[in-house]
Amino acid sequence: MFKSLWFQRAPHPDRMDKLLTGKCSREVLVGILVSLCLCFALLFLHSSTSSGFGNWVNILASRHVHNIFDSCAGRYIYVYDDLPAKFNYDLLRNCKSLSSGSHSDSGDNDNMCPFLVNNGIGPEIGSSRGVLANKSWFTTNPYLLEVIFHSRMKQYECLTNISTLASAIYVPYYTGLDASLHLWDNNLTVRDASAKELVNWISGKPEWKKMWGRDHFMVTGRTSWDFRRTNDSSEWPWGSFLRFLPESKNMSMLSVEGSLWKNDFAIPYPTNFHPANDFEIIQWQNRMGFLERPYLFAFVGAPRPGMQKSIRGELIDQCRASSACKFVHCGSAGINCNNPVTVMKVFQSSVYCLQPPGDSHTRRSAFDSMLAGCIPVFFNPGSAYNQYLWHLPKNHSTYSVFIPAKDVSDLKDVSIEKLLLGISKEKQLEMRKKVIELIPKLVYADPRSRLVTEDAFDFAVMGILERIENVRQLIREGKDPSIGFADEDSYKYTFPETLE
Repeated sequence: MFKSLWFQRAPHPDRMDKLLTGKCSREVLVGILVSLCLCFALLFLHSSTSSGFGNWVNILASRHVHNIFDSCAGRYIYVYDDLPAKFNYDLLRNCKSLSSGSHSDSGDNDNMCPFLVNNGIGPEIGSSRGVLANKSWFTTNPYLLEVIFHSRMKQYECLTNISTLASAIYVPYYTGLDASLHLWDNNLTVRDASAKELVNWISGKPEWKKMWGRDHFMVTGRTSWDFRRTNDSSEWPWGSFLRFLPESKNMSMLSVEGSLWKNDFAIPYPTNFHPANDFEIIQWQNRMGFLERPYLFAFVGAPRPGMQKSIRGELIDQCRASSACKFVHCGSAGINCNNPVTVMKVFQSSVYCLQPPGDSHTRRSAFDSMLAGCIPVFFNPGSAYNQYLWHLPKNHSTYSVFIPAKDVSDLKDVSIEKLLLGISKEKQLEMRKKVIELIPKLVYADPRSRLVTEDAFDFAVMGILERIENVRQLIREGKDPSIGFADEDSYKYTFPETLE
């Protein structure tokens, strides 16, 4: 096509003036038409804040009239920017009072302040000794998912300040940071006070009455279990009562690990990789695909001697007994598993990475290993398969190995090494390819950047929008949206009858 245009015969000189005049006239006309179209399109965008235009848009939205120029139709999110600062920003200002670990006495990591830089993704890693490929690696605290998510939401392309136009309403409550202030408080009234104050504030907003909160969602960097205290009479009742408050039951929560209830949804733990552009993702994927992996399998973690059903001790014993396995004992002298370089170096050197449950069913380590192109080996369906439904393939055999083990007795006659050696080289390569393909969906991009590639944040947003739209569909069909919305679902932790 270009060749034929390039070699077209030039117009005769006598006709040139007429052609130029006609051409200019046409270009002016086309320019006017394009300008009118652009103006028409801009009128339909919600960026204008004039009340008259807002009312007009509301009328159109209520009649289900969707503008063909509006790529955000069905994707608008309204954020409670007027949420009292005590529920988010004040917590960051008082970061010295926030523990950066899973216990109230976290030793040297006695405050969260060092991790809050760079919009919550933490300080940049200066030297990685060749393990990490580029400058998009940070020391990220997983408990700061709620801060990272909020920072990303500020860059979301379909934000609206017209709540009636919104398909979902985001509550920027730093649930985990707030809860951590009192999780170890013996006074349960004090522990629950902030949660009750929050739901009282939200339920008094006009946006609440639209769907009585079923279009609202929150995000936390802790597991959902931390907000579902079920037994106040036990010797040491754990967690807050937030998710059992009547108003909270009507909302959805996105967390690093979902609970048994249907209004809790799991999204990936933050890793230490936060790409600033699409090329960095491609560069990392290519590198992980060509690495030499001298170890058949690896385990990075620590035993759980206080947990009777923990299988970690057995896995550690098998790993130590095999020359094909690399074991890193987290917490032992001289080993810092909070250092991404330490962890990623081992995962990059291994074909398979063992991912047993720890204090809870899920582990950040599972996402670190997949980021390194290491095929995860799961032992409980609640560790991934029934959790990250928006981010991981439904057919788990395409990217992972499953060895069902409710307790140590299930591994009595199982040799992890023999089982993994029995997987064909072809199948192994297929799984690794799939794992590397999944990487963009499992990482949170740098909040200060905007990628073309959809990341973990984007898939989480798509998931919650679909969830809320399904509720709206029930309402349109005249059904009660409360039925099943917050029901208990034990399937998440049910072992399948077959491995597939």
